[in-house]
Amino acid sequence: MKIEEGIINIKVTDRDGDERIIQAPTDMSFNLMEALKANELPVEGTCGGMALCASCHCYIKSDHDTGEPSEDEEDMLDQAFFVEDNSRLTCQIKITEDLEGLEIELAPVS
Repeated sequence: MKIEEGIINIKVTDRDGDERIIQAPTDMSFNLMEALKANELPVEGTCGGMALCASCHCYIKSDHDTGEPSEDEEDMLDQAFFVEDNSRLTCQIKITEDLEGLEIELAPVS
């Protein structure tokens, strides 16, 4: 359900299994990690969104097209813990209107 133009809703399951809906702007060139941090979710993003760490690792739970992971992202996921077929780094997913209703789960930390 759309709240207002330029804003999408994302369903996030945190590491405790709690679910919440966050909102993210589509007109500010945000990535998913920035939206999670802005909503005070426990995503470190220690590399600043450069795909150089896996502290923003998540699982994509819905059928949204989040694009193909870059080689850098795949290399980082190869070194991460708890990787699944639907693993992504949130810093590599741009917020767009097409992601309305996206569902993710934050991956456990090592």
